[in-house]
Amino acid sequence: MVVRAAFLDRDGVINANVLRDGKPVAPTCVDELRVLPGVVEAMAKLKAAQYMIIVVTNQPDLSTGRITAANLNAIHAELRRRLPFDGIEVCPHTAAAACACRKPRPGMLIAAAAKHGICLAQSFMVGDRMSDIEAGISAGCFLTALISDDYQNCLSGIPDIIAKSLLEAVNSILTSKWLSGAAR
Repeated sequence: MVVRAAFLDRDGVINANVLRDGKPVAPTCVDELRVLPGVVEAMAKLKAAQYMIIVVTNQPDLSTGRITAANLNAIHAELRRRLPFDGIEVCPHTAAAACACRKPRPGMLIAAAAKHGICLAQSFMVGDRMSDIEAGISAGCFLTALISDDYQNCLSGIPDIIAKSLLEAVNSILTSKWLSGAAR
């Protein structure tokens, strides 16, 4: 049986960003963690459709010291307690590190595929930034979905789907032409 995965960005897709100085940023402690509406239902639908759920998240705040490894682990433990994901891949680097794992590079998706025997060509990526979409395309995912209210600023055809929430994206993906064999 082919192993398929839904690769999901964390902040802005699964949980809400926190506003600091007017900018949306990742939570730095469990008390700031807010799972977004519809995420539990979306993940239940993915599980029912036999997708592994893999979180792939850039967390440069580890490198800059804005979050401790203990706090990041606590946030992930709380997410694991609440949500049925199968794995999490974290890039702790800033963009300046030019590593292979930081999105838009596909390193985290490729590592998860190797670890779990996932067929990337039958998997998809959902994120809230174009770097997430680029990572999914570079990894060879068959579909990408962007969580955004700003439909005007998205390039035509990239991503494949634009939705306002993870639940809307999952509903579109699971009922779309993409699952009947259409390819990029």
